[in-house]
This record gives sequence, structure tokens and C-alpha cells, in this order.
Amino acid sequence: MSEPLKTRREREKQARYDTILDAAERVFSEKGYERTSMDDIARTASLSRALLYVYFKDKAAIQRGIMLRAGHSLFRRFEEAKQTADTGLAQIRAMGESYYRFYLEEPDYFSALTTASTAMAEADESQAEEMLCSKSDLMELMVEAIELGLRDGTMNRDRIIDPVQTALYLRGALHGAILLCQSEMSEGNPAFPAESLILHTMDMLTSSISA
Repeated sequence: MSEPLKTRREREKQARYDTILDAAERVFSEKGYERTSMDDIARTASLSRALLYVYFKDKAAIQRGIMLRAGHSLFRRFEEAKQTADTGLAQIRAMGESYYRFYLEEPDYFSALTTASTAMAEADESQAEEMLCSKSDLMELMVEAIELGLRDGTMNRDRIIDPVQTALYLRGALHGAILLCQSEMSEGNPAFPAESLILHTMDMLTSSISA
């Protein structure tokens, strides 16, 4: 196969893969995951059901594809946030703020990542590897910022024994606060001070590791 032909076929395959995920995102948003069928996705993507199964073995595999998209979107946000700050502490703060914006601006992707750990157990080897790499890339950005903070003196060496554990603590605590806000809002409590709680959480987290 000539290289131009191979490249064109690869582009066409990727375009069809993206079309399926675009269609699934629309249908999941409109009908919900449980009520959506593979036929719904095929119709929305203007593909035959048989061709859909060439790309994804079932609806769960499509959902995992969306989770990968979500991970890539969050990684780009973290990268951009990290580039806006010079010190390690400021980079961590910027990534925390970008995580909250991710929740606000891409709630479906945020929800997809929230369930990613469970879904990974059912993934095939290729998807599981991609999901693990995506999660690892996010952690690496945070760990790099923490290591910078230790070098530039903006973070407390006595409190940060392990940058990886510290990254897990920071992300887990902020994620928990966001889930609390999400729960309160979904229960019809519009007066809940979501944004001020998130800002307070980030203030507390950054002060707990600052020099």
C-alpha cells in the first residue's frame, strides 16, 4: 500500500471514529446513557449498525472512548493553565482553577471521568492502556508543578514528603468539593455557595503546602 493511500485511509478511519463519538455524545446527552441503544448511535452518525460494530464492540466501549476524549480535554486545560504561571505553587493553583472550569464548561466530560476508574476494569487491553496513560499524563503535570515548587521555594519541604501523594491529595480534595457542589445543586439548592466553597477549598489546599 502506498504511503499516501495508507495515510488517507487512516484519516478516514479516524474521522469515522470521531463521528461515532460525536453522535454518541449527542444521544447520551439527549436520552441518557441507559436509554440509548447502538441503533440510536448508528442513526445519529448516519452509519450502518454493522459498521458501528467494526469500531466499537458495544455501548460501553463507546462510552470509554468518550472518557478518553474527556481526559485529553482536561490534559490540554492543565497544560495551558500550567503555562500561565512561573512558580510551582502558582501552577498548582492555576490547574485547580482549570479543573473547576472543566466541571462548569464540560459537565458531561467531568461526569465521564468521574466514572472512568470503574469503566477501566471492563475495558479491553488497548482502551485500558490508553485510559491509564491519560490518567498518568494528568498526574505528571501536577507532580512536575509540585517538584518545581519544592525547587523554587514556594512549597513546604517539611509537609511534602512525596510529590505523587501530594498530587493525589490535592486532586482528590478538590474533586470531592466539586462533587459536593454538584450534589447540592442537583438537589435544588441554588443558594448553595458553590463558587465560594471551591475558592475556599483551593485557598486551604494551597496554604497547606505553601512555604
